[in-house]
Amino acid sequence: MIFQKAHTLRGEVTIPGDKSISHRAVMFGSLAEGRTEVTNFLQGADCLSTIDAFRKMGIEIENTPEKILIHGRGLHGLQAPSSVLDMGNSGTTTRLISGILAGQTFESTLTGDASIRKRPMRRIMEPLSMMGGKVESINSNDCAPLRITGAPLHGIHYHSKVASAQVKSAVLLAGLYADGETLVTEPTLSRNHTEIMLRYFGADLQSEGKTARILPEPHLEGRKIDVPGDISSAAYFIAAGLIVPGSEILIRNVGINPTRDGILRVAQEMGGNITLLDENYNGEPTADLLVKHSQLHGVTIEGDIIPTLIDELPIINIMAACANGTTVIRDAAELKVKESNRIDVMVRYLSAMGCDITGTDDGMVIHGGQPLHGTEVDSHMDHRIAMSFAVASLVAEGETTIKGSDVVSISYPGFYKDLARLCGF
Repeated sequence: MIFQKAHTLRGEVTIPGDKSISHRAVMFGSLAEGRTEVTNFLQGADCLSTIDAFRKMGIEIENTPEKILIHGRGLHGLQAPSSVLDMGNSGTTTRLISGILAGQTFESTLTGDASIRKRPMRRIMEPLSMMGGKVESINSNDCAPLRITGAPLHGIHYHSKVASAQVKSAVLLAGLYADGETLVTEPTLSRNHTEIMLRYFGADLQSEGKTARILPEPHLEGRKIDVPGDISSAAYFIAAGLIVPGSEILIRNVGINPTRDGILRVAQEMGGNITLLDENYNGEPTADLLVKHSQLHGVTIEGDIIPTLIDELPIINIMAACANGTTVIRDAAELKVKESNRIDVMVRYLSAMGCDITGTDDGMVIHGGQPLHGTEVDSHMDHRIAMSFAVASLVAEGETTIKGSDVVSISYPGFYKDLARLCGF
């Protein structure tokens, strides 16, 4: 797909439902008794992989344009899958469902696309094994495909080496089937959607500081869930509104959970004009975001804020390239094991656009403010790379071509249409 420079962005956009919350709504609704109704569900490829997996385990799930209806069968209602469970491109599905499957009474096999089969699974295999789970990497490389043989589990206190909501969630979900309480302590607090939603469904789960504690065998009951807009998807319009001269965008109903709002804090620290309107703090907090073009400046991004914006770092790179001064990103080695090695990919293609950027072992250094020009970008089948460079093209002279641009269907099928409308294309 070919992209061109934009004159300005104007208007409003409603972001699709949060991917993390949509995944969890299907999973937890399947483990609950009775019907769970989900509105504003993200109809992206990753979340559809989650639906498909639970259907293969006997859960009736109705998918309509208006809502998702999940007819849960209770904590012990899953059946042996009718075939191999294909996770597609979804790391969230792969890691979280592993925690659930570890406590079942049947064997299952998980696989996924080429990207998933390269992503590290030792981080969940280790704690699940400590609980008595039997999780085997079929190719003996600590990656999918995984063979999971359900087994009796016991509670542990796991001290995670990484601040990862996927690791934390896998252990907590396995804890639903353990013989005693299960605790997870993280080095830095990661996103807490699992804790919020499991409590809402009826789990006995408490959080204190960086530790979450869950008791086994809760009675989970079906609920109604309205999924807020995904701040990770909103990030591309936040960046576009800030860097394209004359722009003003209203982004509706965005989730602003404090464990996910690092993009807002960094953008404002860089000098971004972002106003939160109609804030709502009932359950998952939400707000409308009014974004206006701003002259940005470089900042240092490191430490505890990194887990709150790890998925947004590629688009923050684009903002930094357009900012005056130097931006330094540290403590982000996790970028190397996402859908692509995002440090290498961002450095390669931002350099090709004329940006002064250097990769480091755990981040990058960006000397911003230089004019950008179009280039050819390979998305490496990473949706966040494709969307980030689509935004970069809006301020680049000439044409930018993105190979594999349709990968955005993983998280935001209508992204290009919404972007073109705001640009007046």
